[in-house]
Amino acid sequence: MKKLIFACAALLLILNACKRDEYYRDGGLADPNFQGNMLQYLQSKKVPFDTVAKIVKLAGMESEFTKDDFTFFAFDDDVIKRTIGTLKTGGLNNFLFYSGKDTVKTLDQISPVIWKKYLQRYMFKGVNKLKDYQQIDFDVKSVYPGGLYYSLGGNISNIGVTYATANNIKYIGYRQLVLTYIPDASKPNDNWLSNPVASSDIKPTNGVVHTLAYNGGYFGFATFDFFSDVYYTGLTPSNPSN
Repeated sequence: MKKLIFACAALLLILNACKRDEYYRDGGLADPNFQGNMLQYLQSKKVPFDTVAKIVKLAGMESEFTKDDFTFFAFDDDVIKRTIGTLKTGGLNNFLFYSGKDTVKTLDQISPVIWKKYLQRYMFKGVNKLKDYQQIDFDVKSVYPGGLYYSLGGNISNIGVTYATANNIKYIGYRQLVLTYIPDASKPNDNWLSNPVASSDIKPTNGVVHTLAYNGGYFGFATFDFFSDVYYTGLTPSNPSN
């Protein structure tokens, strides 16, 4: 009787382990499909993408987000809030104020050209899921380097998958996608700005969405680029209706 009990327990453990293994392959058991286009997906998630959807419209990129197939690494609303900032918290408004410029009151004051330029840093040609990217190990990049990709904005990024350690064994744990912005294409190994992905492989009817994890960063990754463009381009008059 005891042998039978042990056999049944062993079988249950094996089956349970198999189920866990399924979560390590190609996005796991959760249904990644969204019955709508990419813009509709962002609009359906008021938290955390309500402002992101507004940025898409302000950038004049509604057509791309409803029709084109591409891979989008989605930042959240807090990235925009933190980037615009206030006089006390820093950010763009702090920079503009102490530079003697008017501050941003509504997002539509910033040029659509600027919104598009920096939004495209998060967009990549092709429909790529986690399984389509190479492994990266930040400690031994010469062995596991990830891959270099040009964004639709023409900037270069490294995209790779980290393999965690489990039970003191390297590379058998969970997998996580990491997007790394590279400020200077002539120095592809310097000054990396890395952002892990919180959830991957969301599949609307066009393209795929990988949601970036919170890391305290700013819109466009390289803070001064965005601030400088707004500074030199200037702001349009505020529209109270927005």
